[in-house]
Amino acid sequence: MSVEINVTGEVVTAYLSGELDHHTAKNMRESIDSAVELNMPTLLVLDFSGVSFMDSSGIGLCLGRYRNLQKRGANLHITGASPNIYKVMKLAGIEKLAKLESR
Repeated sequence: MSVEINVTGEVVTAYLSGELDHHTAKNMRESIDSAVELNMPTLLVLDFSGVSFMDSSGIGLCLGRYRNLQKRGANLHITGASPNIYKVMKLAGIEKLAKLESR
């Protein structure tokens, strides 16, 4: 699993790829949180278009980033989720906290 960070103005976009599970989530969280801390965005976009598998660690990653952003008055958008990942996120209630878009 890897994450590529792109900063454009007040938007930080994290392009996630590979498998998102308990083995990879910690490094991803740290990379994303570091970029948010450094750039103070008004919007964080998590792009899941490259994610092939996600377990509950992915839900935790999204919820943790949402909580951190709320403290800053920033928003979270999740894009590119495969139909299966979108369904899991929807069942977890992520759409109530963040803008959620599938592929």
